[in-house]
Amino acid sequence: MYLLMEVGSFPIAFTVVYIVGFIAAVGIGSIAWYNSKRPAGWEGKERPDYLPKVNNEDKSSS
Repeated sequence: MYLLMEVGSFPIAFTVVYIVGFIAAVGIGSIAWYNSKRPAGWEGKERPDYLPKVNNEDKSSS
């Protein structure tokens, strides 16, 4: 981070947007992965308590 600040012409806001976006993508991806079907060998594992339960209902048939 010091290197980016040393350059001076590189906008810090640009870097912050990418860092926040990366953290959001990892968080949302983790929630989606834990709520998906379990891969082979993970069927008996429990979902962590801090992850929200997402209902997987097909609403296109209504």
